[in-house]
Amino acid sequence: MTISDKIAVRLAVSVICLLLLTAGCAGPGEKTAAFKLRFTPQDSTTYRLTTEAQQSVNWQGPLPDKLIFKPGSRYNRIEMTFTQQIQSVDDEGNALAKITIEALKYSAKYRDNPPVDFDSSREKDQHSPLAMLIGQSYTIEITPAGEVTKVDAKQADVAIRSGPVPPKMALTIIEPDAIRRRHGTLILPETDRNRLRAGDSWSAVKAFSFGRMGPKSYERIYTIREIEEKDGRRIAVADMNTIPAPEMAGQLQEEQAAAKVSKMFDNTETYTGWLKLDLTAGKIEHYLEKLQSEWVAAIRPAKQKSDKAPVVLTMGASRFYKLEKID
Repeated sequence: MTISDKIAVRLAVSVICLLLLTAGCAGPGEKTAAFKLRFTPQDSTTYRLTTEAQQSVNWQGPLPDKLIFKPGSRYNRIEMTFTQQIQSVDDEGNALAKITIEALKYSAKYRDNPPVDFDSSREKDQHSPLAMLIGQSYTIEITPAGEVTKVDAKQADVAIRSGPVPPKMALTIIEPDAIRRRHGTLILPETDRNRLRAGDSWSAVKAFSFGRMGPKSYERIYTIREIEEKDGRRIAVADMNTIPAPEMAGQLQEEQAAAKVSKMFDNTETYTGWLKLDLTAGKIEHYLEKLQSEWVAAIRPAKQKSDKAPVVLTMGASRFYKLEKID
């Protein structure tokens, strides 16, 4: 092969790599990695999951005669330790996993209602209705991309309802939608496009509902910061940033109902996160998301004189999600 032929080949390879960058085309000395979850029958992993949700409404200045939003706040925090045991794996790599709740902390506060503070490790909480969740199991079907496609919590639901007073909070924790959010928040690249290298990205859309302020959708963009070799394992670290995404069709009705209210406000928000993925084992080591949103509106009551400062209404909402592998 002549020198000119070699140059031509190298130019052709460079063009192909540019065209296929998002597919993880590797250059000389570079390696790609499959970003997916791997499952082995009977394998067991223990995780600690922490979720928080908070909303607040604050008025500054004389309150209007008619309040659009009542002042106050609500807060909810769940810290759950659970084991995930793989029951079976199909030909496509999808796993049937048994989830067993090993420990639970639950705290909540809603306006003037008495606060809830439960910790399964405390002796005094052993007779709390929420203690019925400890040791309960449910099953999920999860794909290599992290999507939860099936949920079966009937056995746990029946066990909890069989108590003298079925605890509403406990039943809420094992609702199918709550389980899907708990175990299917992170979405990895599709299996036919999951070979990536440092600097590559993938994305997934996620939606939140903010009550009367309406739903909002975000495109979560994950960018691989580095892939390192550590103790014979390949560990990938990715940063998550977001941009607004088109609202989902199912949110249209809620969006229209909230449109008039939300137009009164200026909105600022941040939504970031990061991922640490063990590529060798195909397991999540650490995953975190944090969303903070604030709405501010200056409202002038109809009877207020123009030389008076308007009333300022500030609303805040935050969501927090952290998953840690502990064994």
